Amino acid sequence: MSVAIFDMDNTLIGGDADYLWGEFLCDIGAVDAKMHREKNKHYYQQYDLGTLDIHEYLEFAIEPLTRFSLEELAGMHQQYMEQKITPIFLDKAQQLIDKHRNQGDTLLVVTATCRFITAPIVKHYGIDNLLAIEIEVVDNRYTGKILGIPTYGSGKVDNLMPWLEENGETLAGSSFYSDSHNDIPLLELVEHPIAVNPDAVLKTYAEDKNWPILDLR
Repeated sequence: MSVAIFDMDNTLIGGDADYLWGEFLCDIGAVDAKMHREKNKHYYQQYDLGTLDIHEYLEFAIEPLTRFSLEELAGMHQQYMEQKITPIFLDKAQQLIDKHRNQGDTLLVVTATCRFITAPIVKHYGIDNLLAIEIEVVDNRYTGKILGIPTYGSGKVDNLMPWLEENGETLAGSSFYSDSHNDIPLLELVEHPIAVNPDAVLKTYAEDKNWPILDLR
């Protein structure tokens, strides 16, 4: 038994849930569509380049959540899942998850997308453990304040280490599946790093390191 860790966006799903949530908000008229789409695309490009200021991005991405109650957001999320996420679930991702589950491994998703967006997606795959961006809730609404260290880049490692200790787990025999060069700090930490449909930077890095490269599409 060991820990099998998965990134989510462009790894377990065939797209980026955070970006698609932004597009969904535009589609339903919850935000100024023209301005939001431009900023959403801009930040996504920065993420690809590895130059994203995570705090600046989160201020942009999370602000719309503060406009609605948790009940209103739950209804919106159900519609978002049907329109944006269900079409990009990956059968091969489910098979990979099931393989680790059948081996008795502990399954964990570590993602730079907030828990509100990711929890139902992770639940679909039957995974109980999730480390994600956490947002403060006061009086049944998100305040926009981020709790703790964002699970982005080296922040994934910062969140993983105390989680392992709290859950009586170690990195012995551990694996991590990711598509992004932003996840190299965690890929370097586990015993079995695997690049999944990697971006160009990670593909080159993985080839240099002789890491396995997996196609789940």
